[in-house]
Amino acid sequence: MSNGQTTALRSVAVFCGSNFGVSPEYTDAARALGAAIAARGITLIYGGTSKGLMGVLADAALAAGGSVTGVINQRLHDRGHLHPGLSRHEIAPHMRERKARMAELADAFIALPGGLGTLEELLEAATLTQLGDHEKAYGVLDTRGFYQPLVAMLALATREGFLKPEHRDMLQIESDPHALLDRLAGWRRPDVSKWIGQPGS
Repeated sequence: MSNGQTTALRSVAVFCGSNFGVSPEYTDAARALGAAIAARGITLIYGGTSKGLMGVLADAALAAGGSVTGVINQRLHDRGHLHPGLSRHEIAPHMRERKARMAELADAFIALPGGLGTLEELLEAATLTQLGDHEKAYGVLDTRGFYQPLVAMLALATREGFLKPEHRDMLQIESDPHALLDRLAGWRRPDVSKWIGQPGS
């Protein structure tokens, strides 16, 4: 973090797909991450459903004796999507409140592969860290090179003058869950503004 102190990870929010993806490697990675989080005594914060990788992740953390908090929105809860075995859960009225509550509960963020919601949640967490609205690390578990196109996009944004290298490099990228958790725990927020070449920035 910007004060030179590392983060004690007591809780981690994980964003991931509500589908399984085409390869069993995705479910294997979700299972490994859930087990790794539980093994370290970290509370898993996630979207609260039993669907897709979300369910695999929660099941693995629970099976390893971990604490799992689900934050689900009212619409999905009403459709019966709440995971039945969670340590605790909360119901948010809408997606915006759900994301805000997950961010409030978490010390850091991880994205597994997923679709629009996963990408949006990851980039919102990144933006809030960049702006200093919170000082929380974020990273991706890069199974099957899923996040390499995002890495390339961030590199392009930097080359084209829209993103500072320090902010590009805030994204922590690992394919091993324990290595990713280590990097998140040791992360420090760069002390630079977001503006490039503008007076008063």
